[in-house]
Amino acid sequence: MAITLYSIPASIYSAKTRILLRHKRLDWQDLAPPGGYGSAEFKRIVPSGNLPTLVDGALMIADSEAIAEYLEEAYPDPPALPRDLAGRARARERSRFNDTRLEPELRRLFPHVRPARRDAAALPAIGAALQTRLDQLGQMLEATPEAGSTLTLGDCGLVVTLHWVDLICPKLGLPVTMPDPVARYRARLAPLPAIAAEMALYMPRAEGWMDLAMKDQA
Repeated sequence: MAITLYSIPASIYSAKTRILLRHKRLDWQDLAPPGGYGSAEFKRIVPSGNLPTLVDGALMIADSEAIAEYLEEAYPDPPALPRDLAGRARARERSRFNDTRLEPELRRLFPHVRPARRDAAALPAIGAALQTRLDQLGQMLEATPEAGSTLTLGDCGLVVTLHWVDLICPKLGLPVTMPDPVARYRARLAPLPAIAAEMALYMPRAEGWMDLAMKDQA
């Protein structure tokens, strides 16, 4: 039975999950949440309403990090964690850093993309906080120069978040820059097959969302 993934096109965490599904060479079907994201109809299926939600046989799980750990244990070949203990810990550290530090700072910018909701006075502080997180990531990557050479759980979400930083900050006039270790890390990740395949589809979706949001005057 094929895996089902409930997701929406521009979701960062849905793309994170699809990268891992591609890496594991699994078959899955993408479904939009019935009734739309957050709808009562969808919550009758997934009580938390969270996306992405993965259904594999009798299992339903609705958290991208829990999904990633499940897929690694249920489908261990090819692996998405290093063999050595330290390498596995660092991969998990990168994943948690994205989900709990970097992506939440980026997410603070999304309400400001729509011109009618933009608070120009608030943007510099958000941009500075995002830059701090990027600098912290750069310091982490300096200590792990091998990161990005092979795909791990720690990279699937980060690569998508970093794409959004590139996309959203110039549109809002924020002078956020990628530290050199982050740029080198991304260059190592970009040609990996699972990332290249997902991002080829995902990038136009993200750009389409941005274009529509920038024109929204409501």
